[in-house]
Amino acid sequence: MLKVENISVRRGGATTLKDVSFSLAAERTLAVVGESGAGKSTLIGAILGLVRCASGRVSWNDEPVGKCRPALVMQEPRAAFNPRLSLCRSLMEPIMAQKLVMDASRLDRLCQSLEVHLDLLDRRPDQVSIGQAQRVGILRALIAAPPLVLFDEPLSALDAVTQKHTARLIADMQAQEGFAALIVTHDLGYAAAFADEIAVLRAGQIEEFAAAQAFVEEPQTDYGRTLRDAAFALGALERVA
Repeated sequence: MLKVENISVRRGGATTLKDVSFSLAAERTLAVVGESGAGKSTLIGAILGLVRCASGRVSWNDEPVGKCRPALVMQEPRAAFNPRLSLCRSLMEPIMAQKLVMDASRLDRLCQSLEVHLDLLDRRPDQVSIGQAQRVGILRALIAAPPLVLFDEPLSALDAVTQKHTARLIADMQAQEGFAALIVTHDLGYAAAFADEIAVLRAGQIEEFAAAQAFVEEPQTDYGRTLRDAAFALGALERVA
């Protein structure tokens, strides 16, 4: 289980996260939603240990999160890869970093599940579509079987059709692999459709935390209602069966 306990982050004299706390169990999905500048990406950095916390603690099963080797799926699919390397070479980086042996049968199964043709891996990032690059990014995140995967706006660079398809692939992969997923997104429709819980982050603080369906039906804060109503108005809020 991921535990985030009263973490605060200060940058340049300003507090970007303040006393943030929540937990996330294995096989569950938590979506952190909020407007730009709310602190969502800072939160991911703090969980991964890339951003120093002024106070508080982040742990996985009561040990430092780094010990579970969490994986990250980035917002910009092509920018997540070294442009000089083939996708296959980049795919090997988590395996080499953890001194593991590539399981060919696992690679083949993941490629089939994510609809990644093996010959695609011989190409460089600029030789594939954004949707293909994002699926390879998810593949790279999952290749070493991490128990925790963080997704930083994983759909925002994709077109509407590819967004929906990729969202379903992520959900299917979680069902197969059993990892805990933390998804940072401004897309409340995506959060409501695929998350178990929703945390509303505003100005660096958790303003509301609720089961996804309960939040859609009746947010408990004015800001939560504003987000929910805006998503309804844009036609973005729809729970996927």
